[in-house]
Amino acid sequence: MSERKVLTKYYPPDFDPSKITRSRAPKQAGPKVQTVRLMAPFPMKCTACGEYIYKGRKFNARKETTEEKYYAIPIYRFYIRCTRCSGEITFKTDPKNMDYECERGAKRNTEPWRMNGGGKQESDEERLDRLEREEEEKNAMEELETKTLDAKREMAVADALDEIRTRNARNERMGKDGVEVTVTRESIDDEKKRQEEEDAEAARIAFMRRQEAMEEIIEEEDTASL
Repeated sequence: MSERKVLTKYYPPDFDPSKITRSRAPKQAGPKVQTVRLMAPFPMKCTACGEYIYKGRKFNARKETTEEKYYAIPIYRFYIRCTRCSGEITFKTDPKNMDYECERGAKRNTEPWRMNGGGKQESDEERLDRLEREEEEKNAMEELETKTLDAKREMAVADALDEIRTRNARNERMGKDGVEVTVTRESIDDEKKRQEEEDAEAARIAFMRRQEAMEEIIEEEDTASL
């Protein structure tokens, strides 16, 4: 095991370290490229061999930072290989539509939910109008939520006031010795019975008046017919 690690190295007798010149690696020309691990962002079909690549398939891709920008958002380009014919497939990010755009080597499969107005590209003015409408809808929802919270707060305040009134009424019924004066069950039943009797008497009087009025109307009609 110690020989495999190569802890010591052999230097010949004629070795001259002054003859070794240090040199820096040349700077990378063109856009910056790095290797990343990613999944296919959309289903596609290779144009070279017809292989279908489903969304979510993993690849070792080369990531390239392009010189293009959407406002201040950089656009990245990715290079992958077809799993069948090893043909190169490239696609790049599309910040405007929050999606990816297939460039070459493959054709993106048809996705009906991506169609916007029959495949029509959204202009900047239409995009701004849509964002304004979404902002207005958001403000309306926030206003509705605020009104709901205000209503809940008012209900809580009303419940608290009712509780305070109940407590004050109970304190007023307290006797001088600090013992609450309770209302007996018999008095409550008597009061309820008296109220029912009054309601029944009022209903009986109203019925009698209505009966008398009907009888008068019938007598008048009989007199008029004679």
